[in-house]
Amino acid sequence: MEENRKVSKGIPVKTRRVISYIVLIFFSLLCLIWFYILLINSTRSHAEMTKGFTPIPSTHFVDNWINLVNGTIPILNGFINSFIVSGGVAILASYFSAMTAYAIHAYEFKGKQAASAFILAVMMVPTQVTALGFIQLITKMKMDDTLLPLIIPAVAAPVTYFYLKQYMEANLSMSLVEAARIDGAGEFRTFNSIVLPIMKPAVSVQMIFAFVGSWNNYFTPALILHSDKKKTLPVMIAQLRGADWLRFDMGQVYIMIAASIFPVVIVYLIMSKFIVGGISSGAVKG
Repeated sequence: MEENRKVSKGIPVKTRRVISYIVLIFFSLLCLIWFYILLINSTRSHAEMTKGFTPIPSTHFVDNWINLVNGTIPILNGFINSFIVSGGVAILASYFSAMTAYAIHAYEFKGKQAASAFILAVMMVPTQVTALGFIQLITKMKMDDTLLPLIIPAVAAPVTYFYLKQYMEANLSMSLVEAARIDGAGEFRTFNSIVLPIMKPAVSVQMIFAFVGSWNNYFTPALILHSDKKKTLPVMIAQLRGADWLRFDMGQVYIMIAASIFPVVIVYLIMSKFIVGGISSGAVKG
């Protein structure tokens, strides 16, 4: 231990900082290179991509987009459907999970520990295990080929609940809740006016994660949605990639992937301060 300390003290601070920056830049470039390849391929035609990869952009970006929009797949409907589903999931998952976390945290009732353990146990159940029963249920309810089965189940989000519960234990003082009750505020007003503002960083983070997770979700929409006008972007991308060889166009595939990814990237860039602040506040318990 003493030898390691001597070695670390022997390295100048500027040198360690330079090494840290070099490592960070290297891994950043390693992550971003795939986005660069995606951008390059979205500017190339199918014939050019059959000849191999080149780091120089081509001139077929607009042509690929026009061919995609004027093709057989209603790409604009896919964007609208994905925004509706992802937005609904983000709102429902974050709000009702925060409400559930508040109920478990703030109230003392019989079976509280059992309820909390049950919610955590649900986290361990994969979506694939319940897929068959879920499809049978929505078929009996005549909700097949609609967007509602993709949005309503977001009310029960165990992972979101777990994170918000941890954040609430670290940052929510019950004295504020008790003061609001003494002042005559109802429970819903207390939750919406006091608890939610305190949990804004954590709720914002979970809204982003829920939005991105729903936006990239392929498994459940592929089982439920059948008509082209109801499909979301991941399903349309798979449909475009699965086209027969006469209609298969790699240029359209890449431009569609780029168009579906960059809204998520923009959301991350805009909300990055909430992500960093929310995760750091939730990770350290005061």
